[in-house]
Amino acid sequence: MNTPFDAGAFLATCSSRPGVYRMFDADAKLLYVGKAKNLKKRLASYFRKSGLAPKTAALVARIVQVETTITANETEALLLEQTLIKQWRPPYNILLRDDKSYPYVFLSDGEFPRLGIHRGAKKLKGRYFGPYPSAGAIRESLGLLQKAFLVRQCEDSYFKNRTRPCLQYQIKRCKGPCVGLVDPREYAEDVRHSVMFLEGRSNALNAELSAAMQQAAAALDFERAAELRDQVALLRRVQDQQSMEGGSGDVDIVASMVNPGGACVHLISVRGGRVLGSKNFFPQVAIEEEGSEVLLAFLAQYYLSSQERDLPGELIVNAQHEDFPTLIAAVAEARGRELSISHRVRGTRARWQQLAVTNAEQALGARLANRQHVAARFEALAEALNMEEIPQRLECFDISHSSGEATVASCVVFGPEGPLKSDYRRYNIEGVTAGDDYAAMHQALTRRFSKIKDGDGKLPDILLVDGGKGQLAMAREVLAELAVPDLLLLGVAKGTTRKPGLETLYLNDAAHEFTLPGHSPALHLIQQIRDESHRFAITGHRARRGKARRTSSLEEVAGVGPKRRRELLNHFGGLQELTRASAEEIAKAPGISKKLAESIYAALHSE
Repeated sequence: MNTPFDAGAFLATCSSRPGVYRMFDADAKLLYVGKAKNLKKRLASYFRKSGLAPKTAALVARIVQVETTITANETEALLLEQTLIKQWRPPYNILLRDDKSYPYVFLSDGEFPRLGIHRGAKKLKGRYFGPYPSAGAIRESLGLLQKAFLVRQCEDSYFKNRTRPCLQYQIKRCKGPCVGLVDPREYAEDVRHSVMFLEGRSNALNAELSAAMQQAAAALDFERAAELRDQVALLRRVQDQQSMEGGSGDVDIVASMVNPGGACVHLISVRGGRVLGSKNFFPQVAIEEEGSEVLLAFLAQYYLSSQERDLPGELIVNAQHEDFPTLIAAVAEARGRELSISHRVRGTRARWQQLAVTNAEQALGARLANRQHVAARFEALAEALNMEEIPQRLECFDISHSSGEATVASCVVFGPEGPLKSDYRRYNIEGVTAGDDYAAMHQALTRRFSKIKDGDGKLPDILLVDGGKGQLAMAREVLAELAVPDLLLLGVAKGTTRKPGLETLYLNDAAHEFTLPGHSPALHLIQQIRDESHRFAITGHRARRGKARRTSSLEEVAGVGPKRRRELLNHFGGLQELTRASAEEIAKAPGISKKLAESIYAALHSE
C-alpha cells in the first residue's frame, strides 16, 4: 500500500519564490506541470480540506511526490513550464495536440513562376506567403488566383515536358506558358497582380485593374476590358463574402469555449488586413475549466513551442487573464518580438472577435454531438441509473419567458446517435398566470403526452425536467392524470453555486436525490441536453416576442419612411431576411448609409 503524500511536511519546507512544480504518482509518472508566482501559496491551494473541483481532487488523490524548480521570475517559470509540457505531455495538463507545420503559398523563381502549397523548411528559391491555418485555406486562395490571373500551378516536371496545352488551358485556368502561348511580359504582370493579392493589397489591386479597364475601353479594346471587368468583379465578390473590409495589420484572433465534456479554441489568421483562414483546436482539458485558463494555456503552447511559427503583432482574444503580461514577456524573451493582447476591441476587430467566438461555439457543439461520443455517454447514463438497457430516446423540457411575456416551452430529443432535431417541438403557452412556470410546464407536458394517451407519438425512455423538485412533481402529476405508462423521470436542479458540474439530480421523485462526479460522461450528457433545451426555448421565446416588435421598431427609426421600408423589404426579400442581415449588409442596400444601417440593425435586434 502506498504511503499518503504528507502535504503538511512538504509545504513547511516549500519556497515562496516563483517557479515550476511537477506532480508524480506512485509509479513515478508525471501527472501535472504548473507554474506559480508563489510556489508555496499555489501548492497549498491543492491540499485544502474542501472546495476542490472534482477533477482537481482526482489529481490530488494520485499524488505521492511533488518536485519544484525555483526560477528568477514568472517569465522564466512560464518558459520552463511550456518546455516540460511539450516534452512530457502530462495527462492532467491542458494539451495542444498540434505538431504539424503550417502551410505557405509558394511562388517559384524563373521566367514562368508557379504557385503552389509548401510545408516544411523553406529551401526552394522563391517567395513564401503565409502561413495559412490550413491547406484548405490555401486551396481557396489558389483557386481564386487561378480563375482571376491564370498563373500556372502545375509541377515543374509536368511543365517542362508539355508539347500541347493541358486541360487547365482549355477551361481558361492557365494561359499555356508551357507551349509559348503567352508573352513573358504579360505573364509577369499576372504574377505581379497575384503577389498583390497575396500580400493583402486588394484595394490597390482593384483600383489598378479598374483604371486599366477604363483605358482598354477608351482604346476600344473591349475584349481586354471585359477580361479586366471579370477580374475586378471576382475580387470584389471575395471581399464582400469575407465582409472584413477595413481591417489592417497582422493579427491572430483567438477564442476559447468550454462546455461540459470538452473545449475548443478557434484561431483566425489575418495578414495584411486580409483573413487568410481559420482552424479549430480541441485541447485536452483535465483540470482547468475556465475559458480564460484554456486560452492562456493554448497561447503559451502555441506561440512558445515553435520558433518557426509565424508571430503576429497583435492577438485579439475573447477573455482576459491576469497572466497575459507574463505571457507577453515570455514571448518577447523567447521570440525577440513584441506582442500585444487585446480584449476590448471595436469595428472590424470586434467583428473578427465575434466571428471567432461563433466558430468556437459551433465547432465544440458539433464535436459534442459526434455520434460515437454521444453513444458512449448514453452507456454511461444507463450505468449511472442502473438501467438494464441503454435508453434510446431522451426528452427534456424547459420554459422561457421575460417577466411572463411570450412564454414558450421547449422539448428537445436525443438518441444514441445525437440530437433528433426533427422531433424537437415548441409550445406557445397561453391562458396561464404570467410567470407561473409550473402551470406552463403542466400545459406543455399535457399537450405532449396527450398524444401518447391517444395512441399517437413515441414514448421516451427518460423524461428530463429542468427545474428540480417542483417541476418534477408537476411532471409526475401530468403523467398520472393522463395515465401514461411508467417511464423514468429525471429532475435536474442547479447546485447551490449554480456552477456546471454541481447539479443535483432527482430520480422519479424528490426522495431519490443524488449527484454525479463532475467528470462523469453521464452528467455531461444530462448537461448537454439540458443546455440544448434551454437554448431551444429561449430562441423560440425571443422569436415570438420579437415578431410583434420588429415591424414597429423599423417604423420608429428616423429616416426610414414607408417608401424606404418597402425598398428594404424588397431588397432582402422580407423582414426575416432583413433581420438576419448584418449592419454591413444593410448598408449595401440602395439609399442606406452606414449610420442609418447601424440604426436599423440596432432597432431590429433591441431586447
